This record gives sequence, structure tokens and C-alpha cells, in this order.
Amino acid sequence: FPVTIDTYFFYLIKLHMTTPWINQLQAHPIVPVFYHSDAGLAVEIVLACYARGVRHFEWTNRGPGALATFHRLREVTRQQCPGMTLGIGTILSPEQAIPFLEAGADFLVQPGTTLSVGELCREQAIPWIPGVMTPTEIMTAWMAGASAVKIFPGQSLSPMYIKALRGPFPQIPIMVTGGVEPTPESLQSWLGSGVQAVGIGSQLFKNLNDPTSITDLLIHLHSTLPTL
Repeated sequence: FPVTIDTYFFYLIKLHMTTPWINQLQAHPIVPVFYHSDAGLAVEIVLACYARGVRHFEWTNRGPGALATFHRLREVTRQQCPGMTLGIGTILSPEQAIPFLEAGADFLVQPGTTLSVGELCREQAIPWIPGVMTPTEIMTAWMAGASAVKIFPGQSLSPMYIKALRGPFPQIPIMVTGGVEPTPESLQSWLGSGVQAVGIGSQLFKNLNDPTSITDLLIHLHSTLPTL
């Protein structure tokens, strides 16, 4: 859409508001993406991730109890996880977004781009990370106020695709979700391509019955970050 004086100044204001959070995201680039119907287990997972260096956690809206558990997680993280941001993902519409924003979501992630959701986040100064794949989708989301864009699903693309995007879009923060393996090699490949963060879901939580394996894996991954 046409660039006007209003959109230009909005662009500058948006950068000012979101840059600190993006800097924090880049400093702690591993973002667990998780949902489970058992609220108690969800609390255990979040606390375990925090204890092993995670500072951004994406809870996903993928079940009827998602909002109730989010309220529980919000309370726990405020009390026990200083410095952690708790976001909500898998949001498709403003109607889905509003109760989570009212519950205190620190950021909002989408599988695609809903401009009205972006407008809602902008009004509340909440970082909005819509899902995109193509250059046109990236441009549309960025000009609509995205704080970053989420390349999804990552397994359909490659780190080389990210490197190609960096030519025309060096200033746009990118997160990739889907297909990121919880291995140093996978992290090196994606982070080395120019993304600011990676979302890791099912691959990280294969052994839910053994939380120690998850925390050990996070320790290993975080230990490799300074070398990436």
C-alpha cells in the first residue's frame, strides 16, 4: 500500500518501541513453542526451560484449555521467572487475541498474517510476529507494523532462503519455526543464515515424561550459542 507521512512516522515509532524487545530476543534466541492440556505439566515445562536459560516462551492456542492454562503460566512466570517474556501463538483472529492480551501476553505470534490482529497489537504496544513465507508477505507484514516476521513452516524452506531474503530485507527481524532441530548443527545453520530467533516445538519436547532430558538438551544448546 502507498507510503504516506503517517505510515513513515509510524514506522519510526514502531522501531523505537520494539527494538529493545528484539534485542532481548536476539540475546536469547531459543524460543520453546509448547501446548499441553495438563496445566501442571505446562508449569513444570516452563519452569524447567527458564532454569536452563530460556527467556522467551511461546504458549500456543491449540486446545480448549489454552486460555485457562495461560492465566496459570502468567501468574507463575511473574512470581518465579524474572526477565522471562510469555507470549501466545497460533492466534488467527482479534477475537482469539483479545483474551490472551488481557491476560498479559508479552508478545503474539501467528502462523499467518491477520492485519486486524496486527492493529490490535500496535494499539497495545505488544510485539506482533506474523507468519510469512514470500517477500510480498514480508513487506506487507512489516509495513503493517510487525515487530518481526516468522518464517513458517521452516522445513519447507532452508537457511539459504533466509540468506537470500537478507539482501532486500536486512532490517527486518526474522524468527523461523517449523523444522528447527534441537541440535547445535541446526541452530548454527539457521542462526548463521541471519535469523534473530528460532522457535522449537515438538522436536524439543519428545520426552515429556522425562523433563531431565529436556533440560539437559537446553543446557547443551545454550552452551553452544556463544560459538554460533
